[in-house]
Amino acid sequence: MSSPVNWLQLIRLPNLATAAADPLAGFLVVGGFGTYSNLPLVGWLVIASSLCLYAGGMVQNDVVDFEIDHVERPFRPLPSGRVSREVASLVAGALLVFGVAFACVASAYVNKMAPACLGVTLAAAICCYNRYAKGTRWGPMVMGGCRSLNWSLGMVAAGSPSLPMWMIPCGVGVYVGGITLFAHDEVSTGSRKKLFFGAFIMLLGLVLSGSSPLFVMEMKQPEFSIWLTEGRLIMWYALWVVLGFYILARCGQAVMNPVPHRMQAAVGNAIMSIITLDAVMVLAFCGEQWAVVVLALLVWFVLGRRLAAAT
Repeated sequence: MSSPVNWLQLIRLPNLATAAADPLAGFLVVGGFGTYSNLPLVGWLVIASSLCLYAGGMVQNDVVDFEIDHVERPFRPLPSGRVSREVASLVAGALLVFGVAFACVASAYVNKMAPACLGVTLAAAICCYNRYAKGTRWGPMVMGGCRSLNWSLGMVAAGSPSLPMWMIPCGVGVYVGGITLFAHDEVSTGSRKKLFFGAFIMLLGLVLSGSSPLFVMEMKQPEFSIWLTEGRLIMWYALWVVLGFYILARCGQAVMNPVPHRMQAAVGNAIMSIITLDAVMVLAFCGEQWAVVVLALLVWFVLGRRLAAAT
């Protein structure tokens, strides 16, 4: 019988924290939660959906990459024989089904089809990436689309997002697409040109999502939190820029010296920073209390890395 640690490695335990942060942030931003209160049941349902879909996608990824991992990552649970490929395939399918089911329950709870439709679409996008798009020129786009859908799942469960709010999941998708492109050669010596392009795409994603609060403020959306309207806009953008600079500086180190350990460190940092970016976005729309709640998911990420790698 395989050890639980092997399964934690298969689902990329630390990265599950980022999967939870996205729909939570989307739910909070659209819901306009200004002060801390108990999260409604539908919020928990979309988080559960996201966790199951992400975990199922990660396990399916290793099932599909079984032959490749025999060469490039023989220490992974499947090629090393610590977990049966057949069992892993069944677990991946079950997790994806549970993820869609949670999204459907969320739809029934709010009496609208959007969460269910997004859950089904996200599951299909995950399977498309793992089986067809990964390793192709479309791979980063599909992976970014998965992240956009994940963020959007929380948004539609909370209400009806205003048009500028959709810039956030679009920006998150572009950012993650850049990470995917950057990580393409992380197990070997990378191409500086490709690494630079990946970092540039990440920058575009940060600019796109970071523009949302400004546009929402200018439209004077009624659901918008007063946190930024109290003269904190410049301070918020300074925080966003500093965070973006930190992420891209780590990528720059890998561009200058494209060896595996530098590329993997940059990718790991960029993935971990998804939680921080989500927390800073929640800060703009909901204030400090909920931002701290999202930021606390970093504890999950950091402790999870003691048991399983993030990539």
